Amino acid sequence: MLLALAFPERPDKVPVVLLVEDHRDTRAMYSEFLRGAFEVLEAADGEQALAVLRTRVPDLVVTDLSLPVLDGFQLILRIRQEPSLRDLPVISLSGFGGHMHDERARQAGCDRILQKPCLPDALAEAVSDLLRERTGRSRQS
Repeated sequence: MLLALAFPERPDKVPVVLLVEDHRDTRAMYSEFLRGAFEVLEAADGEQALAVLRTRVPDLVVTDLSLPVLDGFQLILRIRQEPSLRDLPVISLSGFGGHMHDERARQAGCDRILQKPCLPDALAEAVSDLLRERTGRSRQS
């Protein structure tokens, strides 16, 4: 799938994704794959992600839930508490399956939950789908 063609209505704007993942190799793999269609900002933990969000607001955040310093649950809660970020779409990546874990992510404000191991193309497809949904909603408003 050529993700660069996913947003023909906005050919002049490349969507920006903030990828928050503490494992360097995993972050590099997802980042490299997503760069085929998106501009990718990176952070290794929730605190770094908040620092990035203070300087630049992406179109979407992808975050691991199990992070050092400030975990993904707390990051999502902080995003939802900030008026300027409240509507920012968030996809979580989790190595912990189960209803309770997923429910905790949803309660924090996560829009989509993907289980690890997650293939890079599945992540890219989820990012594209959620951005298209949000773009469609904002045009209808």
